[in-house]
Amino acid sequence: MALSLVHSTLFSKTSHLLLHTKIGFSHFSSSIPFSTSALPSNPKTWRRPVISVLELGGVKIARDDVVRDDPTNNVPDTIFSKLGLQLHRRDQHPLGILKNTIHDYFDTNYSNKFDKFDELCPIVSVKQNFDDVLVPADHVSRSYNDTYYVDSQTVLRCHTSAHQAELLRKGHTHFLVTGDVYRRDSIDSTHYPVFHQMEGFRVFSPDEWEASGMDGTSFAAEDLKKCLEGLATHLFGAVEMRWVDTYFPFTNPSFELEIYFKEKWLEVLGCGVTEQEILKRNGKLNNVAWAFGLGLERLAMVLFDIPDIRLFWSDDERFTSQFSKGQLGTKFKPFSRYPPCYKDMSFWISESFTENNLCEVVRGIAGDLVEE
Repeated sequence: MALSLVHSTLFSKTSHLLLHTKIGFSHFSSSIPFSTSALPSNPKTWRRPVISVLELGGVKIARDDVVRDDPTNNVPDTIFSKLGLQLHRRDQHPLGILKNTIHDYFDTNYSNKFDKFDELCPIVSVKQNFDDVLVPADHVSRSYNDTYYVDSQTVLRCHTSAHQAELLRKGHTHFLVTGDVYRRDSIDSTHYPVFHQMEGFRVFSPDEWEASGMDGTSFAAEDLKKCLEGLATHLFGAVEMRWVDTYFPFTNPSFELEIYFKEKWLEVLGCGVTEQEILKRNGKLNNVAWAFGLGLERLAMVLFDIPDIRLFWSDDERFTSQFSKGQLGTKFKPFSRYPPCYKDMSFWISESFTENNLCEVVRGIAGDLVEE
């Protein structure tokens, strides 16, 4: 059976697989165009070197701490090498510019009430990543095909919500958490296995909503929508907005905010009123709270007109020199004329086939330019 890798999941029997590869960027490339004829005959001679130690939050982490000889470990060197880069902490990078702009909004409108965290270690326990935010035991996100496992009880965080419970237990009631998050995914112009999120959280005490005459849930939902509508205006200007009901395991009710931007509806973020069980588990028995989460790359691609998510990782001066600290919305200027190159190949796969294992082997050799 011929199958497209980008749409396939797990296979229960031997199948025939059709790979459609896309090499190169649609509007740009490195300064030297990619071609197979330019590659050395021995692949090992052109693999990127892998760092052996990195520092996260003042703690040194060795490669062997993350890329282990463990049957449950599925973290490749290419992902380990991204751990210490922290693009969101670079003030002249589009992600850093966006993060700082959001911080400015909260500082201005909430008198520096929100504590900010942007250097929390992305290596967390399964409990932090899933259990603490009520992700069901059978949820697909827990699978080895979707999540990077360091060992059976440790993962690379899939979302910044992994720090929510810890911060609540430490007494924080208003906080913003920004960081790199990791999910096993395909790589193309809009998908990458490493990206950046910001989590916002606010806790209310009974006296705050009782004076309003509203119940706690309604009060928190109204405050949340007012806050995020203001943030959307701060980022995008005067735009039409709408709220869409949705589902998240850790909030109820849950919403998505969409804005009408460049003649189409764009999803900006997800949010909701925090499930009471999360608050009770972490010492907030009589409180209500709201939370939101947004993807920095998704918004930055729109605000800066960046057409390919892989560009955020580029050290090419033709990219990095286009952006300046505090300048939100500078429009990216493409810098290459080379078109993509398409190749097809097919082969037989066994019953043990897992698509992300294969994809990471290919990308470990050919780099992130390989698509689909």
